[in-house]
Amino acid sequence: MFSLFKKKSPQRMDVFKDVISQEFHGIHHRDLSSGSLRVIEILQQAGYEAYLVGGGIRDLLLGKHPKDFDVATSAKPAEIQKLFRKSRIIGRRFQIVHVRMGAEIIEVTTFRGSAENSKLQQANASGMLVRDNVFGTVEDDAVRRDFTMNALYYNPANHEVLDFVGGYDDLEDGVIRIIGDAETRYREDPVRMLRAVRFIGKLGLELEEATAEPIQRLSPLLRDVSPSRLFDEILKLLQAGHGDATFPHLRIHDLLRPLFPQTHELLEDGDDAHYEELIHLALRNTDTRLNEGKSVTPAFLYAAMHWPQVHRRWDELEAEGHGRSQALAIACSETLDFNQQFIAIPKRFSITIREIWELQAKLEKRHGRRPDSTLEHPRFRAGYDFLLLRERSGEIPGGLGEWWTQYQIADDAQRRDLIASVKEDSDEPPKRRPRRKYQRRD
Repeated sequence: MFSLFKKKSPQRMDVFKDVISQEFHGIHHRDLSSGSLRVIEILQQAGYEAYLVGGGIRDLLLGKHPKDFDVATSAKPAEIQKLFRKSRIIGRRFQIVHVRMGAEIIEVTTFRGSAENSKLQQANASGMLVRDNVFGTVEDDAVRRDFTMNALYYNPANHEVLDFVGGYDDLEDGVIRIIGDAETRYREDPVRMLRAVRFIGKLGLELEEATAEPIQRLSPLLRDVSPSRLFDEILKLLQAGHGDATFPHLRIHDLLRPLFPQTHELLEDGDDAHYEELIHLALRNTDTRLNEGKSVTPAFLYAAMHWPQVHRRWDELEAEGHGRSQALAIACSETLDFNQQFIAIPKRFSITIREIWELQAKLEKRHGRRPDSTLEHPRFRAGYDFLLLRERSGEIPGGLGEWWTQYQIADDAQRRDLIASVKEDSDEPPKRRPRRKYQRRD
């Protein structure tokens, strides 16, 4: 991966600084953003310490090509703002400054302090920090970061990487290690458990044993995190180009349960293996599109993640005597309403999710003018793609998807022939094997 060269300098509080020279870390300015370098130059000229830190440095050391570079500095938020006209302070739990440099927006943070008893630091009953505007030194900042690999500081002025917590060693060993006591750090911010799993999928590294051990026990703490924040975290987990590699680790560490409780239950039930296959196909499809530079919508992925619940409830409501389309509409409403308490899906996406689901019943109706009406639906393509996933996963027999594939490219005469070839009214539900009733657990 990369060679290690250390100059150890003793620091206070038994913290040792490892200094890695450019000869060994191999980072060049051509690999860094010009905006971040300019921000650091201005801060250093004003007499402040300033470094590149975090994921950008980590990814460069792993041979990747990061897009974003964050800056850490000894300057306070108000002092940073005085130096940069195009900047603004954001954040409540911990204030950061966004600095605009040309087309770039550079995130600049003040070194965080370690004063646990400070009045500026507040935690809730579970130990989660809800306010944390405590400032300190670069050494303090290093031990306050989440994982050792994210606490490496690069100084463009002398091309040196500073390591206070052994992150360089851990990267070389392919290990994700949390800084400090794992349980305490997860209680401070339960989202760190999701970040740990995300780095497994993204970087292909392994969780260090003590870092992994508390996750299953503490996964219920994610219920303390705001549903709106969890929506954003799920996108980072599953819609960043490595979702298919990440998803199994959510299950291994019992992190799916607090996020998608009913999907978790149905996957664990194991009665319908096609549910898990559909989710993997959706994740694989999303990863492929992202890696090809194509656009994706969170609606499609969330439609797949919640589909097990919708599909099971759809079957139940039909068995109770509801019409097929009505049963699906009720199942969609129940699923969206129930899961908003865990992950808050913005309305613009929840509307699309519902349309994708309800199209599954419309796509079965292939008589008269119904196919043309369905084809003109603004979400037809997403609903059609979702239908193909259902077929490929084994949930429903093949054939319907191919019919719609042919219908899209057919001329008027061919479309009449395709409609005539449908022997049964699609309003009749397909035959399904009997299943035991699913009891929702709130």
